[in-house]
Amino acid sequence: MTAQNNHINYIEFKAIDLEKIKSFYSTAFGWTFTDYGPGYVAFEESGLQGGFEKTDANIVNGALVVLYHQDLIMLKDKIKDAGGRISKDIFSFPGGKRFHFVDPSGNELAVWSDK
Repeated sequence: MTAQNNHINYIEFKAIDLEKIKSFYSTAFGWTFTDYGPGYVAFEESGLQGGFEKTDANIVNGALVVLYHQDLIMLKDKIKDAGGRISKDIFSFPGGKRFHFVDPSGNELAVWSDK
């Protein structure tokens, strides 16, 4: 599937124990996994690609919806102009760059790009 601007492209969850979470989703649903260091694991075979980020904090809302856009700088400005707030500025990760924002209701989402 080709990534398209402004479409939900990825979903990210928090997990306290990555080995336990991989075992659970592999056994229960047949998902497959790719490890990206000790703090992150990506999953496939779920209908939508996503991942689990290791955390030691209490998980209140463990899902992060990730949108795609080719031009992060332009979209970041557009989000601010529309009343959103940038909660994590653009940063690099294996495969691209992304930033997080909070919408006017307080929902945090992210936008990534491979460009």
